[in-house]
Amino acid sequence: MMRWRGLPGHGRASMERWSKLHWRWRQLERIRQIGEKNGTKRSLLVDGNGIPLSLVVSGAHRHDVALLEPTLDHLVIERPSRRDVPQEHLCGDKGYAGQPAQESIRGRHYIPHIRQRGQEMEAKRKNPRYHARRWVVERAHSWLNRFRKLLVRFEKKAASYEGLLELACALIVFRRVIIIYG
Repeated sequence: MMRWRGLPGHGRASMERWSKLHWRWRQLERIRQIGEKNGTKRSLLVDGNGIPLSLVVSGAHRHDVALLEPTLDHLVIERPSRRDVPQEHLCGDKGYAGQPAQESIRGRHYIPHIRQRGQEMEAKRKNPRYHARRWVVERAHSWLNRFRKLLVRFEKKAASYEGLLELACALIVFRRVIIIYG
């Protein structure tokens, strides 16, 4: 293979062949490990109307179960005392089906409702009055994605990205609680 030659210096484009890098230089390039993910994962806890109650930001390589306890612990508002109201229900997807997740949910005095794939569709087919519950979180994530600054993360620090997410959650709460249009 030929080495790259510089321009002759007379201002005209070189008509010589451009060559690729030698194979030995490619050996020095960093090879990404299998299973490593770039990006950000946000874990969101919402109420029945889709109003965000808790938000935790982490790297995309972490599993959902690892973010369950911080998400349940970082509530923005205090939960009512256990004497005043009955236990609250917590709906989740297949990622929270394991025994450690069940114990952490019950340890925080929630009643877990963990559904496998297709169970909600089957329940809807059997009972037309059945209302699916997991879509509320997906709707809240969709509301967050409507803020174009948050759709693709350009912030280098997690604290600045989390601050923008908290601002977006505050705007979502404001829009859901205050009646603007009529």
